[in-house]
Formats: sequence, C-alpha cells, structure tokens
Amino acid sequence: MKAPLITMNDGHQIPAVGLGTYQIRGGEGLDQILTAIQDGYRLLDTSTNYDSEGIVGEAIRRSGIPRSEFFVTTKLPGKYHHYEDALTMIQESLFRMGLDYFDLYLIHWPLPKRGLYVEAWKAMVTAQKLGLIRSIGVSNFEPEHLDKIIDETGVTPAINQIEIHPYWVQERMVKANQERGILTEAWSPLGRGSDALKEAVITELAEKYGKTTAQVILRWHAQRGIIPIPKSRNLQHQRENLAIFDFELTQTEIERINLLEKADGRIEGQDPNEYEEFD
Repeated sequence: MKAPLITMNDGHQIPAVGLGTYQIRGGEGLDQILTAIQDGYRLLDTSTNYDSEGIVGEAIRRSGIPRSEFFVTTKLPGKYHHYEDALTMIQESLFRMGLDYFDLYLIHWPLPKRGLYVEAWKAMVTAQKLGLIRSIGVSNFEPEHLDKIIDETGVTPAINQIEIHPYWVQERMVKANQERGILTEAWSPLGRGSDALKEAVITELAEKYGKTTAQVILRWHAQRGIIPIPKSRNLQHQRENLAIFDFELTQTEIERINLLEKADGRIEGQDPNEYEEFD
C-alpha cells in the first residue's frame, strides 16, 4: 500500500503520509525503517537533530528500491542559520545519508530572537538552484516568519511542518499556510504522550468505521489537507498508519474532533516565537 500523492506549489509531488524517524536509531531502527519501506512508505522524514539521517540513507540503499521512488526530508539545525553554515550543513547531511539530493529540506525552527532565518532561507534557495534540494520549506514558522522570507526572497516555501493533533488543532496556521499556497505537514500528529487516542469521540468513530483510534486521527488530518508524519516503532502500527484512505469522516465528525482542542495543547509548550532550539 502506498499513500496518494499531493502536488506542492513548485510542481513536485509528495506522499500524503510520511514516516517520522525521531529517536529511531541503531540496527533495530534500521530494521523498522526497512519494514516500513516494504509496507509502502516512501516519504521518510528525518533531521540532523534526530541522529537518524545515516540509518534512513542506509535503509534506502538496502531496500533495493530506486532512489527516485523515495521522498526524503531533512532539516537544518538552529546553530547553522548563517548562510555559509547552512550550505555546508546541507552538503554534510547529503554525505551522511549517501544521497545526491534531498526531495525536501526544511528550516527546523525560525528562532526569531537570533534573527537569521532569512539568511538560512537564502542559502536553501541557492542549494535548490545547485540541484542539492528539489523543494524547500520550513517548520514551526508563524505567519510573520513566512511573510518575511517570502518578501525578502520572492520564494514561497512548499511546506510548513508544524505541531498538529486533536489537542492543538492549529486552524489559524493551517489557514495561513493555505492562503500563501503552502502545504501543511503535521509533526506529532497523534499527540505524542497525550490522551488524544483515548478520547471518547475518537474511540466512538474508530468503532463506527472499524478502524483504530490512530487511523481516525490520521484521517482527520488528511481530510483537513494536512500531511501527517506519524512515528511508530511498532510494525503493525506502521501498516495501520498508512491504511487511512479507504474511509471518510463527515464534516460534523471532523468538527467534533476539532472541539478537543485545549487552550495551549502543545506537547512541550514550544512556542515558535520563544523557543530556543538546543545547540
């Protein structure tokens, strides 16, 4: 089973569900990624900060599947926002992964207090022109951050990957992305470590459709036009997370899930305007 493809604003296509690799490491992690690839995952999401770039690249090589069939995403750490540092880091990540190009490269956090994210964005535009990256995007960017890089470079991100789950619905940001022609990806789409999977409305809908609670939440994302990036070490859960395209929630059901949102439902309280990424 493979996820359907969605066309980004630059004309490239991206799978509608991805595999997150945060904290997936070592030989066991390699096997988990290989199994996910065998089950149909093609969008593989990693980051320099996750320490998983190497095993993602190794899994691609071992899979026997042509590189062109994969959609590989990684991210720029905060301490490399200076122009030359960003260009160097992009090339180092390619070397670590054993790849010639990335399908998507993101600025991991804007870090507005440092004020260098425009410089990082300009480096990514250069890397795209050099053929090192096919699509460029951002992560955890607020509307003012998006507008600043667009205004100063004329280049609009293809993707903005942000925290979204039933406790943090992010309607404001999803709309802001849509208004700018930017696709939204969701990290921690199941509300990692929260009780979202146990909520009554979620369990009720899972029973109605003969699906798991995770599948209901992932379908909620998909119908909102969001690309979820779930992470799971459980092989059965990996398969289930991909099998969300054979049922459909009603608009009323989507709105019922939206009502689970909390005043500040962020998993770790990471406000993009305040968050200082670790060095």
